[in-house]
This record gives sequence, C-alpha cells and structure tokens, in this order.
Amino acid sequence: MNLEKEIEAVLFYKAEPIKKTALAEIFDVDIEKLEENLTSLQSSLSERGITLVVTDTEAQLVVRSEYSELIDNIKKDELKKDIGKAGAETLAIILYRGPVSRAQVDKIRGVNSAFIIRNLLVRGLVEKRTNPQDSRSFLYAATPSLFNHLGIEKREDMPDFGVVMDSLDTFEEHANAEQPENNPFVNNE
Repeated sequence: MNLEKEIEAVLFYKAEPIKKTALAEIFDVDIEKLEENLTSLQSSLSERGITLVVTDTEAQLVVRSEYSELIDNIKKDELKKDIGKAGAETLAIILYRGPVSRAQVDKIRGVNSAFIIRNLLVRGLVEKRTNPQDSRSFLYAATPSLFNHLGIEKREDMPDFGVVMDSLDTFEEHANAEQPENNPFVNNE
C-alpha cells in the first residue's frame, strides 16, 4: 500500500494530533521515512480544503484557514441543534464513566463515536485530557460548566449513579467475556 495514503487515512480517522513517534510505530518505519511521506502528503493536499499541519512532534489534518469562516458558520448551526440520541448516549457514558477513552465509548456504544465526541467538545460539554497511562491517547470527561448546567458538583451526584455504574460494570464484564483476546477494544492487561 501507499504509505502517504495510509498516513492520511489514520490522521483522518483519529481527527486529532498524533505524535510522529506513534505514527512511525503504527507503520513500522523510521522517523525519516515518515517525515518524507508527511511532506509528500502536505504537497498532495496543497489544492484541497484540508491541509496537514506538522509540528516538531505531531501531525494533524485540519481545515484550511481560508475556509475557517465557512466552518465557523457550520459550527454555529450545529450548536443551535439538539445533540440528538447519539449525542445524549455518548454524553451519558462520559458523564457516568468518565474520564473515558474514545475506544471505551465506542465499545459501550458499539459504533465509532469520533464525530459525536467532536461535537460534544465543540459545544464545551466535554473536555479532552491526556491519558496518564498512555500519553499518545486522550480521555474525555465532563466539563465543570456541564456539571454547573446540570446543577451537580460531582459525577456521583448524577441520578441513580450507583445503579447506572453497576449496569455499566455488568455490561463491560459480559462484553469482555465474549470478546476474543485480540479485540482492540478490550484491555487484556
């Protein structure tokens, strides 16, 4: 396969900055080869609506700055809309289980939640934190302003907190017991 296209696919899928060292590890290449392909990808995207931003340590696909007004208008429209069933479901998981990784949210929901989490981030309902156990990944948690809006001081003040947590624990135990050992959503440590 074409490494440049594979890098683009991973960056698009992740929709967040990724450390160059992590990318090199994913593709089993040295940093020099990765850098060459990142430069090539930047060039390939030069006439597109997105671009590749590369820092000393990270890379990310982003919208070109000349389209920022368009994207800002779309964001404003999104913020006016109801978060919908998927958003409420994802927000509930983050509220009750958080801080939680996107992989954990995906596992509980059974679908990719990247777009929903991005919308919750844009709305200021959740925040992204560096994972203390793996600096290459992030955890998502409810924001203090969301707690304030809900009239609670901590997540344990959520309605039926104990019951919901017991249900989530039972669900995860059953899901872990049914999953093969090579499932990327299951932590086998």
